[in-house]
Amino acid sequence: MNEAIRKVLSEALPTLKDPRIGFVTVTGVRTTTDLAQATVFVSVLGSDEDQERTLAGLRSAHGVLQAQVARELGTRRTPVLTFEYDPAIERGVRLTKLIDELAPADSDAEPG
Repeated sequence: MNEAIRKVLSEALPTLKDPRIGFVTVTGVRTTTDLAQATVFVSVLGSDEDQERTLAGLRSAHGVLQAQVARELGTRRTPVLTFEYDPAIERGVRLTKLIDELAPADSDAEPG
């Protein structure tokens, strides 16, 4: 169910016309066992302000997105969507930069 919701939302987000919603990627979905709630984790490209604006836009559009999920999945009950920022990609980029900074120093060293 989580993957199906993620796929529907990933396809629906680019169709939203809200100017607050920037470049956003759905990184994961976690539903409660009774499928009453679904937390949608998103990554947003941009500054902290861009992230906040995008989350506000997504929260505002949750009814439209929830209706899309209901139509696509055809389930009797559709989880109530909530959106949260997922810092995992940002952390990954930061780690990659750190590794890249260390790599030249390691590659310059001659094998001993």
